Amino acid sequence: MSGAVADARARSERAGFVPRVLAVPAVLGLALLVLPLGALILRVEWSTLWSDVTSPQALAALGLSLLTGAIATVVCVVLGVPLALLIARSGVRTAGVLRALVTVPLVLPPMVGGVAMLFLFGRTSWLGGALAEWGIRIPFTTTAVVLAQTFVALPFLVLALEGSLRATGTGYEQAAAGLGAGRWTILARVTLPLAAPGLVAGIVLCFARAMGEFGATALFAGNAPGVTQTMPLAIYTAFNGAGVSQGTAVALSLLLLVTAVGVLLLVRAWRAEAPR
Repeated sequence: MSGAVADARARSERAGFVPRVLAVPAVLGLALLVLPLGALILRVEWSTLWSDVTSPQALAALGLSLLTGAIATVVCVVLGVPLALLIARSGVRTAGVLRALVTVPLVLPPMVGGVAMLFLFGRTSWLGGALAEWGIRIPFTTTAVVLAQTFVALPFLVLALEGSLRATGTGYEQAAAGLGAGRWTILARVTLPLAAPGLVAGIVLCFARAMGEFGATALFAGNAPGVTQTMPLAIYTAFNGAGVSQGTAVALSLLLLVTAVGVLLLVRAWRAEAPR
């Protein structure tokens, strides 16, 4: 009996004093998030799912998405880890400015990012013109896909890792330095291992965001099958009546949905603060 009373008291404490009527908009909000996904699953042609996913066009889009997403994730790690370290170890004002700059791609419409990258790397820009003199063309190539994915995905890794670095502090680093460890040794054996949950979460989120990138890729890289047509672009093309069938588009959408769910599970598993 005492156990039941304790459970009831714990439930009451968790519920707090939130007005019960707020459950109505809460349920409506949850339905707005869940019902469209349910509608997508209901539209899947299970009998042709395997053939839709393994069609030549779908495999080309899937393979390109996996390849460019993996490369973009590696680029994000190479650039993002030092940037996260810089932000985490900077003063309050400097860190605030840097964090705001990193956050901009998260709130910027992807199409605007694509236009900005086109103006930077296009033949009429100073950088694009200089690269063209060396015979290097970036827009509407596979390289452009990687750059667009990196642009939109990098903030996820930087912010996740920077949060972990700030949470761990510098106490262990100072202790290691006092024992004679060098800066690279401290980074490899103290700093990054302590921030590993944030790093892994950032890498997983980064890869998922790169896989799902559409707007910046469409404007900066185009939609050439086998060259720049990733899964989101293949889905868009299908629903506009060209390229792959709508059945394949639904199947690829389901595949991206499964990927997103897998990402959430991985992030939950690696976050030390996540409830078990």
